[in-house]
Amino acid sequence: MSARIRRIITVVEEVRTEGARPVDPPTRRAAAIAVIHNPYAGRYVDDLSELIAVGEALGDILPRRAVAALGIAGDEIESFGKAAAVGAEGELEHAAAILHPKLGAPFRQVLGKGAALIPSSKKRGGMGMPLDIPLGHKDAAKVRSHFDGMEVRVPDAPRDDEIVVAIAVTDSGRPLPRVGGLAKDKIVGKDGVN
Repeated sequence: MSARIRRIITVVEEVRTEGARPVDPPTRRAAAIAVIHNPYAGRYVDDLSELIAVGEALGDILPRRAVAALGIAGDEIESFGKAAAVGAEGELEHAAAILHPKLGAPFRQVLGKGAALIPSSKKRGGMGMPLDIPLGHKDAAKVRSHFDGMEVRVPDAPRDDEIVVAIAVTDSGRPLPRVGGLAKDKIVGKDGVN
């Protein structure tokens, strides 16, 4: 991997109460975030293959850190998501090059499966801006209890010539879900939808 990584941060969130009710067991989310140099900052380039390769490498590194932070096996992860933010000199297409062509395959390999599309978001902004990582069930997109998100931020990133890349995983759905939809114990998990 040719990425110049300045920082890697891992964050764990644990929800123990929701709506003044206990959540037992607590729901947990973990995000792993890399701050990297953007080799294309400030210039238009047709071939973004360097960032595509970086995405593939981060698709292995970041999920391993997030899964380890939850202290469970990869196949116990229930939902996942990814996001990237480019600094002022970057393009949204730089974030897309990291997130879409090759990050997903190694991410799924770490989890042992992942039939559903990995929800994603991209944005441009300055240091300390929040990055919202959308979450969905890893094997069935119709599991409403797992429609969620995790907000992360890095106080000193992205700088103008950087990209913040983040993935998130969970050990469960939202705390106390009750809006119906496909229940996780009814998942078929073959087409990524049901």
